[in-house]
Amino acid sequence: MTQVTVVGAGPTGLTAAAALLAAGVDVSVVDAAPGPATTSRALGLQPRGAEVLNRIGALANLPSRGLAGWNLVVVADGQTLIHSRVGTSVTAEAQSGQLISQVDIEAALRDRLAWLGGTIEWNRRLAGVVSHEDQAKLTFSDGTERIVEWVVGADGAHSTVRAAAGIGFRGAPLLERFLLADVHVDVGRARDTIYAWFDGARFLAAIPLPGADLWRLMAPEDEGGAELEGDDIAERLGQQLAAATGASIRAVQWASAFHIQRRIADRYRSGRLLLAGDAAHIHSPVGGQGMNTGMGDAENLAWKLALIVQGRAEHRLLDSYEAERRPVAEGVLEITSRATMLAFGHTMMATTLRDIVVAPLVRTRWVQRRATQAMSQLDVSYSRGPLGSVGRLSCPRGLVAGDRVPNRLCTRRDGTAVRLHDTLGPGWALIGTEALVDMARERLGDVASLRGGARGNAMLVRPDGHLGWRGSRPAAMSDWLDRLSGPRTSSARGGDGRPAARDI
Repeated sequence: MTQVTVVGAGPTGLTAAAALLAAGVDVSVVDAAPGPATTSRALGLQPRGAEVLNRIGALANLPSRGLAGWNLVVVADGQTLIHSRVGTSVTAEAQSGQLISQVDIEAALRDRLAWLGGTIEWNRRLAGVVSHEDQAKLTFSDGTERIVEWVVGADGAHSTVRAAAGIGFRGAPLLERFLLADVHVDVGRARDTIYAWFDGARFLAAIPLPGADLWRLMAPEDEGGAELEGDDIAERLGQQLAAATGASIRAVQWASAFHIQRRIADRYRSGRLLLAGDAAHIHSPVGGQGMNTGMGDAENLAWKLALIVQGRAEHRLLDSYEAERRPVAEGVLEITSRATMLAFGHTMMATTLRDIVVAPLVRTRWVQRRATQAMSQLDVSYSRGPLGSVGRLSCPRGLVAGDRVPNRLCTRRDGTAVRLHDTLGPGWALIGTEALVDMARERLGDVASLRGGARGNAMLVRPDGHLGWRGSRPAAMSDWLDRLSGPRTSSARGGDGRPAARDI
């Protein structure tokens, strides 16, 4: 019996599958499509997304292929409202965000999956799935069935897994239908800049893509008109581009249309069925958060599910998956929805806020830094979750349990230097004494042993780069491990059987 089946071979599903395979879990990947996508809507790989890919060994040469660091220029009625730098690195130890196609990211993930021994079953449309107490049964459109231990639904906004689980997907469309196309054109503008033009109620964005003259064009469809398709979409976008820049499209790679939605699943789990990525939440593409949020879901879920499959943790650990990731999705939905309404709203209030209030603020360096930091997702913290430390007694200053640990330079036991995040995924890392490393390995399996620790405090770092536990007492670490995976033995709790109260 397969341990985990991942439904959906997009960025979220492939990230989950690669992370699980790396942890030694038996994984199958199925997708209804006939093969890999050749076109994509997602473009932005944020620093957080790059870290996820690096930890699962799929980053490869993507940083050298994308456009790293970019400007944003907004022009309204012929006047430049905004000219800001938004794609720079937010910290010296993290990569800059970059513009790169989802197609390239998926290819890198498929390569990693193949290297790990995984395969993708294309043309495998899921017709239904039923969760039982100790397994799940998948039924495919060709009538075949499969029994598995767990199912990860990464099958997008119209998720069959979510529907079969009876999980609601509440929300609503935000705005009208949007047109987009990838085109070859000499715009006559810098290739390190995203451009947006407002002309009355009309809007057009031009986003540079890797390649000599490739751009992504996007605009809302005119209200009240017939819904455009194919060549008509490219023609309409070309007319708006010509009006804004005088440039003419030479060739069209692809064109499509979509409605911006704001939706989130009522819950992320139903028995043996789990949701991630667009199957759990969808939102506006403004800010380039969707793909990165989905990959973050996948990484968080994978290391927890791996511990359960390996028999190292109780099923209740999966409760922490939704508890940690749902607030992230809710925050992204809120921010992107507001930004979308502000950018594309046609009301006098929206226009006034954009031109009179927001534009001057965005021109300030402080706001630019804050916007870049927020988009990076490096500020994501799980400190308020069930594995975190907020609300618990005696939290030390500095990083607390649940915070992202910077990708600091560390030293292995043999004296060689290594970046912390390079030791993570699928394993953990412990910066501290050998005795604590041995204890962690007994409970968690693969734990990298690193030297250091401030003021005698050790740090146990999770596979996703967040701080698990910090302290100095073995009994306290044992107590945190019990909270993570369930009590193992009473002897693991220390000499007197009681956990220490002063460490996280």
